This record gives sequence, C-alpha cells and structure tokens, in this order.
Amino acid sequence: MSTGTIKKVAGPLVIAEGMRDANMFDVVRVSNQRLIGEIIEMHGDEASIQVYEETSGLGPGEPVESTNVPMSVELGPGLITSIYDGIQRPLDDIMKVSGNNLKRGVEVASLKRDKKWEFVPVVKVGDEVEAGDVIGTVQETIVVQQKIMVPYGIKGTVKEIRSGEYTVEEVVAVITTAEGDKELTMMQKWPVRKGRPYVKKLPPEMPLVTGQRVVDTFFPIAKGGVAAVPGPFGSGKTVIQHQLAKWAEADIVVYIGCGERGNEMTDVLNEFPELKDPKTGESLMERTVLIANTSDMPVAAREASIYTGITIAEYFRDMGYSVALMADSTSRWAEALREMSGRLEEMPGEEGYPAYLGSRLAQFYERAGHVIALGQEGREGALSVIGAVSPPGGDISEPVSQATLRIVKVFWGLDSALAYKRHFPAINWLTSYSLYVDNMRDWFNNEVASDWMDDRQKMMSLLQEEAELEEIVKMVGMDALSPTDRLKMEAARSIREDFLHQNSFHEVDTYTSLRKQYLMMKLVLAFYEEASEALQKGASMQALIGMAVRERIGRYKYTLDADIETEYEKIMNELHAEVAGAFGKEDF
Repeated sequence: MSTGTIKKVAGPLVIAEGMRDANMFDVVRVSNQRLIGEIIEMHGDEASIQVYEETSGLGPGEPVESTNVPMSVELGPGLITSIYDGIQRPLDDIMKVSGNNLKRGVEVASLKRDKKWEFVPVVKVGDEVEAGDVIGTVQETIVVQQKIMVPYGIKGTVKEIRSGEYTVEEVVAVITTAEGDKELTMMQKWPVRKGRPYVKKLPPEMPLVTGQRVVDTFFPIAKGGVAAVPGPFGSGKTVIQHQLAKWAEADIVVYIGCGERGNEMTDVLNEFPELKDPKTGESLMERTVLIANTSDMPVAAREASIYTGITIAEYFRDMGYSVALMADSTSRWAEALREMSGRLEEMPGEEGYPAYLGSRLAQFYERAGHVIALGQEGREGALSVIGAVSPPGGDISEPVSQATLRIVKVFWGLDSALAYKRHFPAINWLTSYSLYVDNMRDWFNNEVASDWMDDRQKMMSLLQEEAELEEIVKMVGMDALSPTDRLKMEAARSIREDFLHQNSFHEVDTYTSLRKQYLMMKLVLAFYEEASEALQKGASMQALIGMAVRERIGRYKYTLDADIETEYEKIMNELHAEVAGAFGKEDF
C-alpha cells in the first residue's frame, strides 16, 4: 500500500507527492479524515486526486493512502430498493452512523453484511461452469430474482455448492479451476470505469415500448438503445424520465440523479416507493435502484455516480434482464468535468469544457446495448440509456448537447413553448427524430399492424404541412386558405390535441398499448381521409369541421383497453354516417 503526503489542495483536486507505487484510477484515502478520492493523473511521484467529498480544512503535509484497487462497485443481493450516493454508499446506513448531517470520511459497506439471503443452487457438484453461468438464485424482492453468476475469469468444475441462508460474504460454492480451488460468494466487485464483457451485441430491431404515444409512434427507442432528452428548465425532462421509469418495458430501473436539485431527488425518493408498478401491482421500488447525487454534494462525485449507475445496470443486464437507465442530467456531470479540467490546468475546449468531453460521453453511452451475455445459456439482456441534458437557456447548440447528439440515435427535443401551453409530453414533433425507425419497421409492421409505418408517415406529413400553413396564416389569416388546406389544419390539430397530448396523471391515458395507439391513429386519419373525399365531392366544409363525432375521436384515448375494439367500431360507423350527412348542408 503506497502512502504519500498532500502537497496542494484546490477545491476537489488534491495533489499528493510520494505516490510512486500508486496506479491511475486507484482509490485513495485522503488525510486523517479518510476522505474518498481517485487518482486521475500521475506525474512522476505526484498524483492528482479528485476527492469525492468536501475538502475544506485539508492542508499540505497530511497523509494520503492508496488502496491499490480501482474504483469498484459491490454487486450482489441487496442492490434493488437501495438508495446510494454517488460512490455507492447506502444513504440509510450513512444516516445510522452520522445522523441527518453527513459527516466526511464515513465508511459503510455498499451491500449489507449482516443480512442473510436464501440461496437456491441451480447447478450440482461435477457440473462444468464458466464465467457468466448461473450457479444459483436469490429472490431479492417480490418482483426480482437475482441470479448469482460465476465471476469473470473463472472456469472449472463445481466441487461444492450449498443451499440455505447466507450473507453476501459467506462461501456458497467452490469451483475447481486450472489454478486451484476458487471460493465463490454471492457478491462480486467490478471496476466502474470498465464495461462488463459480453459475447456479442445484437442489432437494435425491437422497440422499448413505453406507452407514451409520441415516443412509441413517432420517435421510438430500441431495446438497448440510447436517447437524449434535452430541454430548458421547466420543460418536463424529469416528468418524462419518471413516466419512462414507471411504464417502459423494463425489468429493472436504475435512476441516477446526477447533480440534480435536492427537491427533485426528494420527489423521486418520496414518489417511487408509493407508486404502484403497473405490471406487478407492487411498489415501483421493488425493481429500482436509486443513486442520489444532488447539486450540493461535492462536484467530483457526479462522475462517479454516472459510472456506478451504469455498472449496476450492466450487472442486471448480464442476468438476462431488460434494464432502463435514467441519467438526470449528463450536463451536470459535464460541468464537473469542466471544473476538474480547469483545476488540472488542461487546455480548455469549446466553452471551457475539456477537449475529451465527447469521448467521455461516448464511453458512457457506448455501454448501452442489446447483448448476448457471457455463459453457456446464451441469455439475452438489454440496457437502454436515456440521458437528460440541461442546456443553459435551452440552447442546444452548446457543446454538451452537440456532443450527445453525435452519439445517441434518438433525440426527444423538449420545447418550453409546448410545456407552457400544458402540452405533455412537450416533445417537439418537428425537431425530434429517431434513427432506429427503419431498423424497427419490420417489427412494428409484423407485431402490431401491417400499415403501422405508413400511417405514422401520413401523420408526420400532416404535421409538417401544418407548420408551413401556419406561416401563411400568420401573414394573411385563416380565410386565405383553401378548404383543403383548412381541413389539413383541422386534422393536424386533431393529431396534436387528441393523439400527441397525453395526461400522465389520468389513470387510463397515462399508458397506451400499441394496439390502442394504432386504432387512435386510424381514427384520426379516417376523419381526415373521409372528410377530404367528401369535400372534393362537394360536401360542406363547416359541416365536416363541426361533426359531433370529432369529440368522440378526441375522447377515445380515455377508453379502457378491454373496450377499445367495440368503441372503435362504433366511432367508425358514426363517422361514416356523419360524413354522409355533411352533403346537402349549406355553408353558414
């Protein structure tokens, strides 16, 4: 173990000398208070250390001790339902040690050492196992069964395996390998900066269904895909992430509050335990890991929180689960990188951010994916990452937004103008995009309906045309439009208000199945297509716009899933009848 002394302290950066034996990215304990830090630069025997706790009061000459191991997380039973800080210290255990005011240098185990878990073996003595194979299971919560896997780098024969109740440190199996016997516990450690290995990555051909219409129909994200949600203050980034955490087709949710305001994290901590998981009826916390790193916590810990979160997510992905990771927000992580870079006196890039900002973001997002995990079973797991970006003043031309957009395939551009009109989700349909659409065309057409993609395209075109017509209306007024164009405006309004607008607090409208989304598309387009045809045959424009059935189409979103087919038939019949009745009525 190498020890040195502090030479200089500059905010979260501490420079220590006499650290010749230490390595890059080793975890160190700084000063007699034993603050946690990580070596981020070495020059001769001088180490630059980013400290993950408040450094006020430290001075030159105090000791620095390297642990000679990289920053790692503990993976095993007890992760689910936990609330950690950025460096995987459980907040409930810290509170027992230090009370409500966090003390510096608190050392607590990430996984509870005294809790016993029921271990059920799935292999027997004499079985051949390799890295990634499941040797047993633990029912961690009512919803999640954790699979205990052979750690990376171990291959051999099961010599001994036990069932019963054990803590995470007790030996549950012994494997005979070429290097001798290896004892396995239910806990593994993994360095956070290194992605967990897998056999191969699969192409993104299947959507992560979220139940949010603007996402699933217009800008879908693939299972194992990456999406960015940039938007100014107050445009609903956090609400969208909560909706996705609640409703997305994911078995496990990892939610990272990276430099978020304390009150936003408090909302998450209060809401998630009370929210009912729609799939199981249990609390949403039963399949969630929370990492709370608020804006008043030390800046450097933001980087650790991002890596800690994604490593935990990869661990569940390797078990064959679909995992959704919410990072809220990567901009605040980038601000931490900028501060550390400035203190290291590196040459600044654009707007003072470090020149390696893009590559750091890419390394993080690159760890998402739909993969075949290690092990003989060939389990498939998916890790989808949704990162919120908070550009100052909502200006997405700034470096963090631009670097993110170069990496991610889905851009849900939030619009404060829509948010102020109470249009939720405030995703702007003219600026957002999804590059996964073409890959998933076959899935939607085969699994939902053969004309899903065609209908989606028709709706997108109507919204595009509405934007162009609005410019004309602003200049010369609505009366200058031809009846055909007026009808387009009405149809686009119907798409906006009846289809894209979704009430996240309404028990039915908060989630829409793909089948229901398809029938809603059909109704909105049927109004436009039938009315257009009737208009060409001489029907009255006013009568078409004023049809009572339009109200029924608008309210269709509140129909229960059990009744969608019968209600759809009724509205369609009513639409045919009312369009037929629009002939012969005089314009008024």
